[in-house]
Amino acid sequence: MGGKKILEMREITKTFPGVRALDRVSFAVEEGEIHCLVGENGAGKSTLMKVLSGVHPHGSYEGSIIFDGKEQTFRHISDSEKTGIAIIYQELALVPEMTVYENIFLGHELASGGLVNWNETIKQAEVALKKVGLKINPDTKVKDLGVGRQQLVEIAKALSRDVRLLILDEPTAALNEDDCDNLLNLIKDLKNQGVTSIMISHKLKEVIRIADTVTVLRDGQTICTLDAKAGEVSEGVLIKHMVGREINNVFPRREHKVEDDLVLEVRDWTAYNARTGRYDLKDVSFNVKKGEIIGFAGLMGSGRTELARSIFGNPDHYRLEGEMSLNKKNVRFSHPEDAIKAGIAYVSEDRKKNGLVLIQDVKQNVTLANLKALAKNSIVDDNAEVKIAGEYREALNIKTPSLEQQVMKLSGGNQQKVQVAKWLFVKPHVLILDEPTRGIDVGAKYEIYTIMNKLVAEGMSIIMISSELPEVLGMSDRIYVVSEGRITGELPVEEATQEKIMHLATN
Repeated sequence: MGGKKILEMREITKTFPGVRALDRVSFAVEEGEIHCLVGENGAGKSTLMKVLSGVHPHGSYEGSIIFDGKEQTFRHISDSEKTGIAIIYQELALVPEMTVYENIFLGHELASGGLVNWNETIKQAEVALKKVGLKINPDTKVKDLGVGRQQLVEIAKALSRDVRLLILDEPTAALNEDDCDNLLNLIKDLKNQGVTSIMISHKLKEVIRIADTVTVLRDGQTICTLDAKAGEVSEGVLIKHMVGREINNVFPRREHKVEDDLVLEVRDWTAYNARTGRYDLKDVSFNVKKGEIIGFAGLMGSGRTELARSIFGNPDHYRLEGEMSLNKKNVRFSHPEDAIKAGIAYVSEDRKKNGLVLIQDVKQNVTLANLKALAKNSIVDDNAEVKIAGEYREALNIKTPSLEQQVMKLSGGNQQKVQVAKWLFVKPHVLILDEPTRGIDVGAKYEIYTIMNKLVAEGMSIIMISSELPEVLGMSDRIYVVSEGRITGELPVEEATQEKIMHLATN
Protein backbone atom coordinates (compact mmCIF):
# COMPACT_ATOMS: atom_id res chain seq x y z
CA MET A 1 0.00 0.00 0.00
CA GLY A 2 1.11 3.60 -0.42
CA GLY A 3 0.46 4.27 -4.15
CA LYS A 4 -1.70 7.00 -5.70
CA LYS A 5 -5.27 6.99 -4.38
CA ILE A 6 -7.98 7.01 -7.05
CA LEU A 7 -10.76 7.10 -4.43
CA GLU A 8 -11.21 8.28 -0.87
CA MET A 9 -14.47 8.12 1.06
CA ARG A 10 -14.15 10.08 4.30
CA GLU A 11 -16.31 9.71 7.41
CA ILE A 12 -19.41 8.51 5.50
CA THR A 13 -22.53 8.28 7.67
CA LYS A 14 -25.85 7.10 6.18
CA THR A 15 -29.04 6.69 8.18
CA PHE A 16 -32.32 5.05 7.23
CA PRO A 17 -35.43 5.20 9.46
CA GLY A 18 -34.50 3.27 12.60
CA VAL A 19 -31.11 2.09 11.27
CA ARG A 20 -27.66 3.70 11.03
CA ALA A 21 -26.37 1.76 8.02
CA LEU A 22 -22.97 3.51 7.88
CA ASP A 23 -21.26 5.11 10.85
CA ARG A 24 -18.27 7.35 9.93
CA VAL A 25 -16.89 4.87 7.38
CA SER A 26 -13.60 5.78 5.75
CA PHE A 27 -12.44 3.81 2.72
CA ALA A 28 -9.61 4.39 0.21
CA VAL A 29 -8.66 2.62 -3.03
CA GLU A 30 -5.34 2.88 -4.85
CA GLU A 31 -5.14 3.21 -8.60
CA GLY A 32 -4.70 -0.09 -10.43
CA GLU A 33 -5.57 -2.42 -7.52
CA ILE A 34 -8.25 -5.02 -6.87
CA HIS A 35 -9.78 -3.96 -3.56
CA CYS A 36 -12.23 -6.40 -1.93
CA LEU A 37 -14.89 -5.20 0.49
CA VAL A 38 -16.09 -7.89 2.90
CA GLY A 39 -18.38 -8.13 5.90
CA GLU A 40 -21.47 -9.91 7.11
CA ASN A 41 -24.83 -9.24 5.42
CA GLY A 42 -26.07 -5.93 6.76
CA ALA A 43 -22.52 -4.67 7.47
CA GLY A 44 -23.02 -1.76 5.05
CA LYS A 45 -21.01 -2.85 1.97
CA SER A 46 -23.71 -2.32 -0.66
CA THR A 47 -24.92 0.89 1.02
CA LEU A 48 -21.38 2.31 0.87
CA MET A 49 -21.15 1.54 -2.85
CA LYS A 50 -24.60 3.07 -3.47
CA VAL A 51 -23.37 6.26 -1.80
CA LEU A 52 -20.30 6.20 -4.06
CA SER A 53 -22.28 5.63 -7.27
CA GLY A 54 -24.94 8.28 -6.59
CA VAL A 55 -27.83 5.89 -5.94
CA HIS A 56 -27.91 7.54 -2.51
CA PRO A 57 -27.39 11.14 -3.70
CA HIS A 58 -25.17 13.84 -2.26
CA GLY A 59 -27.05 15.44 0.61
CA SER A 60 -28.62 12.18 1.80
CA TYR A 61 -25.45 11.21 3.71
CA GLU A 62 -22.72 12.91 5.73
CA GLY A 63 -19.04 12.83 4.76
CA SER A 64 -17.14 13.39 1.51
CA ILE A 65 -16.12 11.50 -1.63
CA ILE A 66 -12.79 12.33 -3.32
CA PHE A 67 -12.39 10.73 -6.76
CA ASP A 68 -9.31 11.38 -8.87
CA GLY A 69 -8.25 14.18 -6.49
CA LYS A 70 -11.55 16.11 -6.69
CA GLU A 71 -14.44 16.22 -4.23
CA GLN A 72 -17.56 14.78 -5.86
CA THR A 73 -21.25 15.56 -5.32
CA PHE A 74 -23.01 12.82 -7.28
CA ARG A 75 -26.77 13.39 -7.32
CA HIS A 76 -27.54 10.52 -9.69
CA ILE A 77 -25.87 7.36 -10.98
CA SER A 78 -25.29 9.10 -14.36
CA ASP A 79 -23.05 11.66 -12.56
CA SER A 80 -20.71 8.95 -11.26
CA GLU A 81 -20.71 7.21 -14.67
CA LYS A 82 -19.51 10.44 -16.34
CA THR A 83 -16.44 10.48 -14.08
CA GLY A 84 -15.57 6.85 -14.97
CA ILE A 85 -17.21 4.89 -12.13
CA ALA A 86 -19.37 1.87 -13.08
CA ILE A 87 -21.27 -0.40 -10.70
CA ILE A 88 -22.53 -3.89 -11.54
CA TYR A 89 -25.14 -5.27 -9.17
CA GLN A 90 -25.88 -8.87 -8.26
CA GLU A 91 -29.25 -8.54 -10.06
CA LEU A 92 -28.15 -7.70 -13.58
CA ALA A 93 -29.59 -4.59 -15.28
CA LEU A 94 -29.90 -5.92 -18.81
CA VAL A 95 -32.97 -5.93 -21.07
CA PRO A 96 -33.56 -9.61 -22.00
CA GLU A 97 -35.43 -8.97 -25.27
CA MET A 98 -32.76 -6.61 -26.64
CA THR A 99 -29.57 -7.66 -28.43
CA VAL A 100 -26.15 -7.67 -26.81
CA TYR A 101 -25.01 -4.59 -28.76
CA GLU A 102 -28.21 -2.67 -27.91
CA ASN A 103 -27.69 -3.46 -24.22
CA ILE A 104 -24.03 -2.43 -24.25
CA PHE A 105 -24.84 1.06 -25.55
CA LEU A 106 -28.24 1.50 -23.90
CA GLY A 107 -28.33 4.99 -22.39
CA HIS A 108 -25.25 6.23 -24.24
CA GLU A 109 -26.12 5.47 -27.85
CA LEU A 110 -23.70 6.36 -30.64
CA ALA A 111 -25.88 8.94 -32.35
CA SER A 112 -25.58 12.10 -34.39
CA GLY A 113 -28.43 14.35 -35.49
CA GLY A 114 -30.83 12.17 -33.49
CA LEU A 115 -30.00 9.05 -35.52
CA VAL A 116 -28.20 6.04 -34.02
CA ASN A 117 -25.23 4.76 -36.03
CA TRP A 118 -25.96 1.04 -35.74
CA ASN A 119 -22.94 -0.09 -37.79
CA GLU A 120 -20.58 1.79 -35.47
CA THR A 121 -22.53 0.51 -32.44
CA ILE A 122 -22.02 -3.13 -33.51
CA LYS A 123 -18.33 -2.45 -34.26
CA GLN A 124 -17.73 -0.84 -30.84
CA ALA A 125 -19.74 -3.60 -29.12
CA GLU A 126 -17.36 -6.15 -30.68
CA VAL A 127 -14.39 -4.19 -29.25
CA ALA A 128 -15.99 -4.22 -25.76
CA LEU A 129 -16.81 -7.94 -26.01
CA LYS A 130 -13.22 -8.68 -27.01
CA LYS A 131 -11.99 -6.89 -23.87
CA VAL A 132 -14.02 -9.31 -21.71
CA GLY A 133 -13.07 -12.34 -23.82
CA LEU A 134 -16.63 -13.06 -24.91
CA LYS A 135 -16.85 -14.65 -28.37
CA ILE A 136 -20.49 -14.21 -29.32
CA ASN A 137 -22.43 -12.52 -32.09
CA PRO A 138 -23.40 -9.03 -30.79
CA ASP A 139 -26.76 -9.56 -32.51
CA THR A 140 -27.64 -12.32 -29.96
CA LYS A 141 -30.52 -11.54 -27.63
CA VAL A 142 -29.48 -11.32 -23.98
CA LYS A 143 -32.23 -13.77 -22.92
CA ASP A 144 -30.48 -16.47 -24.97
CA LEU A 145 -27.28 -16.21 -22.88
CA GLY A 146 -26.47 -18.01 -19.63
CA VAL A 147 -25.98 -16.01 -16.42
CA GLY A 148 -22.17 -16.13 -16.70
CA ARG A 149 -22.20 -14.63 -20.19
CA GLN A 150 -24.79 -12.02 -19.19
CA GLN A 151 -22.42 -10.95 -16.41
CA LEU A 152 -19.66 -10.46 -19.01
CA VAL A 153 -22.02 -8.39 -21.21
CA GLU A 154 -22.71 -6.17 -18.19
CA ILE A 155 -18.95 -5.65 -17.74
CA ALA A 156 -18.52 -5.00 -21.48
CA LYS A 157 -21.23 -2.34 -21.12
CA ALA A 158 -19.20 -0.68 -18.34
CA LEU A 159 -15.99 -0.86 -20.37
CA SER A 160 -17.69 0.82 -23.36
CA ARG A 161 -17.96 3.96 -21.17
CA ASP A 162 -14.21 4.20 -20.52
CA VAL A 163 -14.56 3.02 -16.95
CA ARG A 164 -11.73 3.77 -14.51
CA LEU A 165 -13.25 2.27 -11.36
CA LEU A 166 -15.35 -0.90 -11.70
CA ILE A 167 -17.50 -1.92 -8.73
CA LEU A 168 -18.79 -5.52 -8.68
CA ASP A 169 -21.41 -6.37 -6.03
CA GLU A 170 -21.37 -10.15 -5.35
CA PRO A 171 -20.54 -10.86 -9.01
CA THR A 172 -20.12 -14.63 -8.61
CA ALA A 173 -23.20 -15.32 -6.43
CA ALA A 174 -25.22 -16.92 -9.25
CA LEU A 175 -22.33 -18.37 -11.27
CA ASN A 176 -21.09 -21.95 -11.56
CA GLU A 177 -17.44 -22.81 -10.91
CA ASP A 178 -16.21 -22.36 -14.49
CA ASP A 179 -17.95 -18.99 -14.90
CA CYS A 180 -16.52 -17.88 -11.52
CA ASP A 181 -13.00 -18.75 -12.71
CA ASN A 182 -13.52 -16.85 -15.97
CA LEU A 183 -14.81 -13.77 -14.15
CA LEU A 184 -12.00 -13.67 -11.59
CA ASN A 185 -9.41 -14.08 -14.34
CA LEU A 186 -11.10 -11.25 -16.28
CA ILE A 187 -10.90 -8.90 -13.26
CA LYS A 188 -7.15 -9.62 -13.12
CA ASP A 189 -6.85 -8.96 -16.88
CA LEU A 190 -8.72 -5.66 -16.52
CA LYS A 191 -6.24 -4.65 -13.82
CA ASN A 192 -3.48 -5.12 -16.42
CA GLN A 193 -5.52 -2.88 -18.78
CA GLY A 194 -5.51 -0.14 -16.13
CA VAL A 195 -8.97 -0.68 -14.61
CA THR A 196 -9.21 -0.42 -10.82
CA SER A 197 -11.82 -2.75 -9.25
CA ILE A 198 -13.77 -2.90 -6.02
CA MET A 199 -15.35 -6.32 -5.45
CA ILE A 200 -17.92 -7.06 -2.76
CA SER A 201 -17.97 -10.78 -1.97
CA HIS A 202 -18.90 -13.14 0.85
CA LYS A 203 -16.87 -15.96 -0.78
CA LEU A 204 -13.65 -15.66 1.18
CA LYS A 205 -11.67 -18.11 -0.97
CA GLU A 206 -12.30 -15.86 -3.99
CA VAL A 207 -11.28 -12.78 -1.99
CA ILE A 208 -8.02 -14.42 -0.94
CA ARG A 209 -7.34 -15.50 -4.52
CA ILE A 210 -7.89 -12.11 -6.17
CA ALA A 211 -7.46 -9.23 -3.69
CA ASP A 212 -4.52 -6.83 -3.45
CA THR A 213 -6.22 -5.15 -0.48
CA VAL A 214 -9.21 -6.09 1.70
CA THR A 215 -11.35 -3.74 3.79
CA VAL A 216 -13.64 -5.27 6.41
CA LEU A 217 -16.89 -3.59 7.49
CA ARG A 218 -18.88 -4.65 10.55
CA ASP A 219 -22.13 -3.11 11.79
CA GLY A 220 -21.71 -0.09 9.51
CA GLN A 221 -18.14 0.70 10.61
CA THR A 222 -14.68 0.24 9.08
CA ILE A 223 -12.90 -2.46 11.10
CA CYS A 224 -9.60 -2.70 9.20
CA THR A 225 -7.85 -2.60 5.84
CA LEU A 226 -5.46 -5.47 5.14
CA ASP A 227 -2.63 -5.74 2.60
CA ALA A 228 -2.79 -9.12 0.84
CA LYS A 229 0.67 -8.65 -0.70
CA ALA A 230 2.12 -8.36 2.82
CA GLY A 231 0.49 -11.67 3.82
CA GLU A 232 -2.10 -10.08 6.12
CA VAL A 233 -5.10 -11.86 4.55
CA SER A 234 -6.27 -15.36 5.48
CA GLU A 235 -9.68 -16.96 5.92
CA GLY A 236 -9.30 -17.10 9.72
CA VAL A 237 -8.25 -13.44 9.96
CA LEU A 238 -11.14 -12.28 7.74
CA ILE A 239 -13.75 -14.30 9.66
CA LYS A 240 -12.48 -12.95 12.98
CA HIS A 241 -12.72 -9.33 11.79
CA MET A 242 -16.09 -9.86 10.04
CA VAL A 243 -17.95 -11.43 12.96
CA GLY A 244 -15.96 -9.94 15.84
CA ARG A 245 -15.01 -13.35 17.13
CA GLU A 246 -13.11 -16.41 15.95
CA ILE A 247 -15.12 -19.22 14.40
CA ASN A 248 -12.65 -22.09 14.48
CA ASN A 249 -15.17 -24.53 13.10
CA VAL A 250 -17.58 -23.03 10.57
CA PHE A 251 -19.96 -25.94 11.28
CA PRO A 252 -21.18 -26.10 14.90
CA ARG A 253 -20.78 -29.52 16.53
CA ARG A 254 -23.84 -31.70 16.79
CA GLU A 255 -23.94 -34.58 19.22
CA HIS A 256 -27.13 -36.56 19.03
CA LYS A 257 -28.20 -40.01 18.00
CA VAL A 258 -30.30 -40.43 14.88
CA GLU A 259 -33.35 -42.58 15.61
CA ASP A 260 -34.16 -45.62 13.47
CA ASP A 261 -37.75 -44.50 12.78
CA LEU A 262 -38.28 -43.80 9.07
CA VAL A 263 -40.15 -40.51 8.69
CA LEU A 264 -40.09 -40.20 4.89
CA GLU A 265 -39.50 -42.87 2.29
CA VAL A 266 -39.54 -42.33 -1.48
CA ARG A 267 -39.39 -45.30 -3.87
CA ASP A 268 -38.84 -45.40 -7.65
CA TRP A 269 -39.85 -41.74 -7.96
CA THR A 270 -40.06 -40.56 -11.58
CA ALA A 271 -41.08 -37.10 -12.82
CA TYR A 272 -41.94 -36.43 -16.46
CA ASN A 273 -41.89 -32.77 -17.53
CA ALA A 274 -44.53 -32.30 -20.24
CA ARG A 275 -43.29 -28.77 -20.98
CA THR A 276 -39.82 -29.95 -22.02
CA GLY A 277 -40.78 -33.48 -23.03
CA ARG A 278 -38.14 -35.07 -20.81
CA TYR A 279 -37.77 -36.89 -17.51
CA ASP A 280 -36.39 -34.57 -14.82
CA LEU A 281 -36.22 -37.49 -12.34
CA LYS A 282 -35.89 -41.20 -12.98
CA ASP A 283 -36.32 -44.05 -10.45
CA VAL A 284 -35.21 -42.06 -7.40
CA SER A 285 -35.30 -43.87 -4.04
CA PHE A 286 -34.23 -42.48 -0.66
CA ASN A 287 -35.31 -42.28 2.97
CA VAL A 288 -35.06 -39.91 5.92
CA LYS A 289 -34.99 -40.95 9.59
CA LYS A 290 -36.24 -39.03 12.60
CA GLY A 291 -33.75 -36.40 13.82
CA GLU A 292 -31.52 -36.76 10.74
CA ILE A 293 -30.03 -34.26 8.30
CA ILE A 294 -29.88 -35.74 4.82
CA GLY A 295 -27.67 -33.87 2.37
CA PHE A 296 -28.42 -33.85 -1.35
CA ALA A 297 -25.36 -32.99 -3.45
CA GLY A 298 -24.99 -32.66 -7.20
CA LEU A 299 -24.18 -30.21 -9.97
CA MET A 300 -26.58 -27.42 -10.96
CA GLY A 301 -29.35 -28.87 -13.10
CA SER A 302 -28.89 -32.38 -11.70
CA GLY A 303 -32.51 -32.59 -10.49
CA ARG A 304 -32.18 -31.84 -6.75
CA THR A 305 -34.65 -28.91 -6.68
CA GLU A 306 -36.99 -30.77 -9.03
CA LEU A 307 -37.02 -33.67 -6.55
CA ALA A 308 -37.85 -31.36 -3.64
CA ARG A 309 -40.65 -29.59 -5.50
CA SER A 310 -42.16 -32.83 -6.81
CA ILE A 311 -42.43 -34.10 -3.22
CA PHE A 312 -43.77 -30.76 -1.95
CA GLY A 313 -47.15 -30.91 -3.71
CA ASN A 314 -45.79 -30.95 -7.26
CA PRO A 315 -46.29 -27.22 -8.11
CA ASP A 316 -44.57 -27.77 -11.49
CA HIS A 317 -47.26 -30.30 -12.52
CA TYR A 318 -44.95 -33.20 -13.33
CA ARG A 319 -46.45 -36.53 -14.32
CA LEU A 320 -45.31 -38.53 -11.30
CA GLU A 321 -44.74 -42.25 -10.83
CA GLY A 322 -43.49 -44.11 -7.77
CA GLU A 323 -44.43 -44.23 -4.10
CA MET A 324 -43.94 -41.99 -1.09
CA SER A 325 -44.70 -42.70 2.55
CA LEU A 326 -44.72 -40.22 5.43
CA ASN A 327 -44.71 -41.69 8.96
CA LYS A 328 -45.42 -45.12 7.40
CA LYS A 329 -48.55 -43.92 5.52
CA ASN A 330 -48.59 -43.83 1.71
CA VAL A 331 -49.10 -40.27 0.48
CA ARG A 332 -49.19 -38.31 -2.77
CA PHE A 333 -49.74 -34.55 -2.68
CA SER A 334 -51.48 -32.76 -5.55
CA HIS A 335 -50.85 -29.28 -4.12
CA PRO A 336 -48.29 -27.71 -1.73
CA GLU A 337 -51.15 -27.04 0.72
CA ASP A 338 -51.62 -30.83 1.05
CA ALA A 339 -47.90 -31.30 1.78
CA ILE A 340 -48.00 -28.55 4.44
CA LYS A 341 -51.04 -30.12 6.14
CA ALA A 342 -49.26 -33.49 6.20
CA GLY A 343 -46.14 -31.99 7.81
CA ILE A 344 -43.68 -31.22 4.99
CA ALA A 345 -42.25 -27.71 4.54
CA TYR A 346 -40.02 -26.37 1.77
CA VAL A 347 -37.63 -23.42 2.12
CA SER A 348 -37.05 -22.30 -1.49
CA GLU A 349 -33.58 -21.63 -2.92
CA ASP A 350 -34.89 -18.30 -4.29
CA ARG A 351 -36.13 -16.49 -1.19
CA LYS A 352 -36.92 -13.28 -3.09
CA LYS A 353 -38.99 -14.89 -5.83
CA ASN A 354 -40.61 -17.89 -4.14
CA GLY A 355 -39.97 -17.64 -0.41
CA LEU A 356 -41.01 -14.21 0.82
CA VAL A 357 -43.43 -11.37 0.07
CA LEU A 358 -40.81 -8.62 0.06
CA ILE A 359 -43.20 -5.67 0.35
CA GLN A 360 -44.87 -7.16 3.44
CA ASP A 361 -43.46 -6.85 6.92
CA VAL A 362 -41.64 -9.41 9.07
CA LYS A 363 -44.67 -10.55 11.09
CA GLN A 364 -46.84 -11.04 7.97
CA ASN A 365 -44.14 -13.18 6.33
CA VAL A 366 -43.54 -15.30 9.46
CA THR A 367 -47.24 -16.22 9.79
CA LEU A 368 -48.08 -16.43 6.07
CA ALA A 369 -48.06 -20.24 5.68
CA ASN A 370 -50.22 -20.93 8.76
CA LEU A 371 -52.71 -18.07 9.11
CA LYS A 372 -55.49 -20.51 10.06
CA ALA A 373 -53.70 -21.09 13.37
CA LEU A 374 -54.16 -17.39 14.17
CA ALA A 375 -57.71 -16.94 12.90
CA LYS A 376 -60.91 -16.64 14.86
CA ASN A 377 -64.05 -16.74 12.70
CA SER A 378 -61.81 -16.29 9.62
CA ILE A 379 -60.28 -13.08 11.02
CA VAL A 380 -56.58 -13.04 11.90
CA ASP A 381 -55.90 -12.17 15.53
CA ASP A 382 -53.38 -9.31 15.24
CA ASN A 383 -52.16 -9.70 18.82
CA ALA A 384 -51.51 -13.42 18.34
CA GLU A 385 -49.64 -12.65 15.09
CA VAL A 386 -47.36 -10.16 16.85
CA LYS A 387 -46.75 -12.64 19.69
CA ILE A 388 -45.82 -15.53 17.36
CA ALA A 389 -43.61 -13.36 15.13
CA GLY A 390 -41.87 -11.98 18.23
CA GLU A 391 -41.15 -15.49 19.50
CA TYR A 392 -39.54 -16.52 16.18
CA ARG A 393 -37.65 -13.24 15.97
CA GLU A 394 -36.09 -14.05 19.34
CA ALA A 395 -35.56 -17.78 18.73
CA LEU A 396 -33.84 -17.25 15.35
CA ASN A 397 -32.11 -13.97 16.30
CA ILE A 398 -33.70 -12.07 13.39
CA LYS A 399 -32.12 -8.61 13.33
CA THR A 400 -34.83 -6.09 12.44
CA PRO A 401 -35.71 -2.66 13.87
CA SER A 402 -39.31 -3.88 14.35
CA LEU A 403 -41.75 -6.60 13.33
CA GLU A 404 -43.36 -3.98 11.03
CA GLN A 405 -40.15 -3.61 8.98
CA GLN A 406 -40.56 -4.56 5.30
CA VAL A 407 -38.66 -7.80 4.60
CA MET A 408 -37.07 -6.26 1.48
CA LYS A 409 -35.12 -3.90 3.79
CA LEU A 410 -33.47 -6.73 5.78
CA SER A 411 -30.07 -8.21 4.99
CA GLY A 412 -29.91 -11.51 3.07
CA GLY A 413 -29.14 -13.54 6.20
CA ASN A 414 -32.08 -12.06 8.09
CA GLN A 415 -34.41 -12.57 5.11
CA GLN A 416 -33.37 -16.22 5.12
CA LYS A 417 -34.15 -16.52 8.83
CA VAL A 418 -37.61 -15.02 8.23
CA GLN A 419 -38.19 -17.64 5.52
CA VAL A 420 -37.12 -20.43 7.91
CA ALA A 421 -39.38 -18.97 10.64
CA LYS A 422 -42.33 -19.00 8.23
CA TRP A 423 -41.99 -22.74 7.74
CA LEU A 424 -41.19 -23.57 11.35
CA PHE A 425 -44.53 -22.01 12.29
CA VAL A 426 -46.33 -24.78 10.36
CA LYS A 427 -44.53 -27.23 12.73
CA PRO A 428 -43.39 -29.73 10.07
CA HIS A 429 -42.07 -33.28 10.55
CA VAL A 430 -39.79 -32.84 7.52
CA LEU A 431 -38.13 -29.54 6.60
CA ILE A 432 -36.63 -29.27 3.10
CA LEU A 433 -33.92 -26.60 2.91
CA ASP A 434 -32.92 -25.77 -0.67
CA GLU A 435 -29.58 -23.92 -0.68
CA PRO A 436 -30.18 -22.67 2.90
CA THR A 437 -27.12 -20.39 3.04
CA ARG A 438 -26.91 -19.09 -0.55
CA GLY A 439 -25.87 -15.45 -0.63
CA ILE A 440 -25.35 -15.07 3.11
CA ASP A 441 -22.14 -14.49 5.04
CA VAL A 442 -20.18 -16.74 7.36
CA GLY A 443 -21.68 -15.38 10.62
CA ALA A 444 -25.29 -15.79 9.41
CA LYS A 445 -24.40 -19.26 8.05
CA TYR A 446 -23.22 -20.31 11.50
CA GLU A 447 -26.55 -19.16 12.98
CA ILE A 448 -28.56 -21.08 10.34
CA TYR A 449 -26.49 -24.22 11.04
CA THR A 450 -27.06 -23.82 14.79
CA ILE A 451 -30.83 -23.58 14.17
CA MET A 452 -30.69 -26.75 12.03
CA ASN A 453 -28.86 -28.65 14.81
CA LYS A 454 -31.41 -27.52 17.39
CA LEU A 455 -34.33 -28.64 15.19
CA VAL A 456 -32.99 -32.16 14.59
CA ALA A 457 -32.11 -32.49 18.29
CA GLU A 458 -35.82 -31.83 18.96
CA GLY A 459 -36.78 -34.64 16.56
CA MET A 460 -37.38 -32.84 13.26
CA SER A 461 -35.93 -34.33 10.06
CA ILE A 462 -34.15 -32.12 7.53
CA ILE A 463 -33.43 -32.58 3.84
CA MET A 464 -30.68 -30.13 2.83
CA ILE A 465 -29.91 -29.42 -0.82
CA SER A 466 -26.60 -27.60 -1.25
CA SER A 467 -24.08 -26.81 -3.97
CA GLU A 468 -21.40 -26.13 -1.34
CA LEU A 469 -19.62 -29.42 -0.69
CA PRO A 470 -18.04 -28.31 2.64
CA GLU A 471 -21.59 -27.52 3.83
CA VAL A 472 -22.90 -30.94 2.76
CA LEU A 473 -19.98 -32.67 4.49
CA GLY A 474 -20.12 -30.44 7.56
CA MET A 475 -23.85 -30.70 8.28
CA SER A 476 -25.18 -34.03 6.95
CA ASP A 477 -25.59 -37.42 8.65
CA ARG A 478 -25.96 -39.11 5.25
CA ILE A 479 -25.44 -37.82 1.73
CA TYR A 480 -27.26 -38.71 -1.48
CA VAL A 481 -25.64 -37.64 -4.76
CA VAL A 482 -27.85 -36.72 -7.73
CA SER A 483 -26.74 -36.69 -11.36
CA GLU A 484 -28.99 -36.18 -14.39
CA GLY A 485 -32.16 -36.92 -12.44
CA ARG A 486 -30.90 -40.13 -10.81
CA ILE A 487 -29.36 -40.92 -7.44
CA THR A 488 -25.86 -42.17 -8.24
CA GLY A 489 -24.75 -42.88 -4.69
CA GLU A 490 -25.48 -42.81 -0.96
CA LEU A 491 -22.66 -42.12 1.52
CA PRO A 492 -22.54 -42.03 5.31
CA VAL A 493 -20.82 -38.76 6.19
CA GLU A 494 -17.91 -40.63 7.83
CA GLU A 495 -17.00 -42.14 4.44
CA ALA A 496 -17.74 -39.10 2.28
CA THR A 497 -15.13 -36.81 0.74
CA GLN A 498 -15.38 -33.99 -1.80
CA GLU A 499 -13.62 -36.21 -4.32
CA LYS A 500 -16.10 -39.11 -3.86
CA ILE A 501 -19.08 -36.77 -4.15
CA MET A 502 -17.74 -35.11 -7.32
CA HIS A 503 -17.03 -38.53 -8.85
CA LEU A 504 -20.66 -39.58 -8.24
CA ALA A 505 -22.01 -36.17 -9.32
CA THR A 506 -20.31 -36.44 -12.71
CA ASN A 507 -21.31 -40.05 -13.38
